Amino acid sequence: MQLKKSILATTIALSMGLLTACGGSDSDSSPDPAPVNSAPTDVVLSDVTVDENTANAVVGTLSAVDADSGDTHTFTVAGDQFVIEGTTLQLADGVILDADGAESLELEAELTVTDNNDASFTKTVTITINDVMDRYTFDSKLIDGDSSVSYTGQTGRHVLIAELNNYIKNQLEADVDDGKLADKAAVLAKLNYFYSPDKDTEYDDIAITFIDNSKDGLLSDITGYKSIKEKVAGNDTGGQHEDWNNGAFAGWGAKGSTTPTDLIADLFDRLADNAVAKINGGVRKDVLGEDIAKIYVDENGVDLAQLIQKFLLMSVAYSQSSDDYFGVDTDGKGLTTDNTGPAKGDASKPYTNLEHQFDEGFGYFGAAINYLEYSDVEIAGKVADGNGRSDWNGSHDTDADGKIDLRSEYNFGQSVNAAKRDLGSADNAAATDYTKQAMEAFIAGRKLINDNVPQALTDAQLDELKGFAMDGLDAWERAIVATVVHYINDVTADLAPLATDGNNADFDFDTLAKHYSEMKGFALGLQFSEYAGISDADFVKLHELMGDEPVLIGDANVDAYIAELAEARDILQASYELDADNVANW
Repeated sequence: MQLKKSILATTIALSMGLLTACGGSDSDSSPDPAPVNSAPTDVVLSDVTVDENTANAVVGTLSAVDADSGDTHTFTVAGDQFVIEGTTLQLADGVILDADGAESLELEAELTVTDNNDASFTKTVTITINDVMDRYTFDSKLIDGDSSVSYTGQTGRHVLIAELNNYIKNQLEADVDDGKLADKAAVLAKLNYFYSPDKDTEYDDIAITFIDNSKDGLLSDITGYKSIKEKVAGNDTGGQHEDWNNGAFAGWGAKGSTTPTDLIADLFDRLADNAVAKINGGVRKDVLGEDIAKIYVDENGVDLAQLIQKFLLMSVAYSQSSDDYFGVDTDGKGLTTDNTGPAKGDASKPYTNLEHQFDEGFGYFGAAINYLEYSDVEIAGKVADGNGRSDWNGSHDTDADGKIDLRSEYNFGQSVNAAKRDLGSADNAAATDYTKQAMEAFIAGRKLINDNVPQALTDAQLDELKGFAMDGLDAWERAIVATVVHYINDVTADLAPLATDGNNADFDFDTLAKHYSEMKGFALGLQFSEYAGISDADFVKLHELMGDEPVLIGDANVDAYIAELAEARDILQASYELDADNVANW
């Protein structure tokens, strides 16, 4: 019986796991074999296509195929064209791929996935670079082999504005010092040489000096006679939604107290007075009693060079595009013009009236034809220390002839400001892309026109064209508004040393004058669009708050003016529904 009890106890112990099945002790048992790691068997890319000419373009998301479900994985890519951020494959900084006119371009990427046990798998993936329509270039449907794009007149006025600004900032004072300009009349004549040159005696002699490597030496090499003055809002009456020369102009003094043309004449007059003061040996003083060194800076804190240039960009370039060439209300002008034959019935013209009107509107935006191939850093002219391509710094010799063609290879005016504001919001949650929105809209609109030559647009096509024009203008105007906000922020910071608890020693008069004048000049031009996003009442209030010069005297007055600038910024933010972080960071 004892034996039977022993056998029974052993059986129970085995069944309960108290003894090993072989009857030995724990110390005699063999360990379970270690699991064997399986290497990944594939690396998968969610997408293998990317559009050309896009900085930091994302290709797709990476994932691994691995039998070991609990493994973690890291991804690497060979070479320097791509980078991996986490599981995202994208183009490396400074790498912008161009399909070069082909429907697509294929590029290989060697991808490796490594698991947490250092087992890896490598394979090569073919990335397709999609060719997209990203240049403002269109072949003529009327004359084989010709381009149908023409906006040399707009380029010519951009050049005149640039040359006037270059002269005021870099040559006027030297001409005064050298005795080349002996009196006020001589100074005014020189300013008008760029603003409204005499067609017969002056125009053909205007040299291009604001850029060193222009393809053309003279303005007349680019276009026939052009004047800035003749296109200032109010002087070219066809298509404009207000009579700017008869009481409509606001923002400078009381509404209707002056006109755009008279404002420019007044600014020229003030600049000439500063020159005369220097001719006569006078010394002008700023608010803190320091000498004012720059001839174009007024005692009241206005930088005349900046105010003149920015106001001309608005009263000519923006006014002409938004009120004339992209308008729909005037017969024979804008988007309702003829598309069925050569412009003005001239068989030598390779474009229709509608093509040419749209080109002229685009030309005033000032973008190079391959604007989308630039990064924002490059458009803004801020290439430095490997941040952008050095030969794309504001312009690029796209046709590789060793010179910059100002008709197609240079970024003027407000096309540059759009990139600057995009840069200023790039790190924010609601980052803007005004450059892309404007250029893609202008290209799409022009393609719609070109695709239908030589026939009239249907009502549906005209509505679509209006939509493209409005999308482009919306981005353009928002970039201007963002620029005004940017300078409100700058002026506020510039004035802090003059406010209560500020330190006058930190005040920079010239910088304040520059920022104020850029703010004011751009802001004045918002009224010139028929489609402006700000109401007439808010526009008037905006300029009442800004004033015609900055407030500089007395701490309490400066404090109040800073508060008024904040109110002005609030008006713009509300009118255009701007993101608060962008407004703060611009």
